[in-house]
Amino acid sequence: MATASYPPPPPYYRLYKDYSENPNSAPQPPPPIEGTYVCFGGNYTTEDVLPSLEEQGVPQLYPKDSNVDYKKELRSLNRELQLHILELADVLVERPSQYAKRIGEISSIFKNLHHLLNSLRPHQARATLIHIMELQIQQRKQAVEDIKRRREEAQRLLKDTFVTLDGQ
Repeated sequence: MATASYPPPPPYYRLYKDYSENPNSAPQPPPPIEGTYVCFGGNYTTEDVLPSLEEQGVPQLYPKDSNVDYKKELRSLNRELQLHILELADVLVERPSQYAKRIGEISSIFKNLHHLLNSLRPHQARATLIHIMELQIQQRKQAVEDIKRRREEAQRLLKDTFVTLDGQ
């Protein structure tokens, strides 16, 4: 029984048969999805919104102000996490049956840390883009300088060649 090494193309390839002669003959792509959609059984949204800790059922351990000092709060939560981990070790030695409460507190601290870090993601993305653009500007300036240098070198070589040819 003979088998093909490659499957046949999908049937919609016929929609593009005149593309080389008329590029506008191809069908337009579908419009971008807006709002909610389902993918692999899960509901997703195109809106990029960070849900609050209350929406997730987690108590917020830092102030709810919009002017949060992220550095101070992250340090505070980190110290609190260290303290709770030490208390967990003590509880596991002294009263092993009460470890679940400490695990819940540690989990809450971790979720607060992650929420604070995730709220900094837009700033991080902006800073990364600025850095990438500055690097691109620097690379382009170097490329322009290199082109200018090579042009001057070529002009000098041409001038030397003309002088040599005129001298003979």
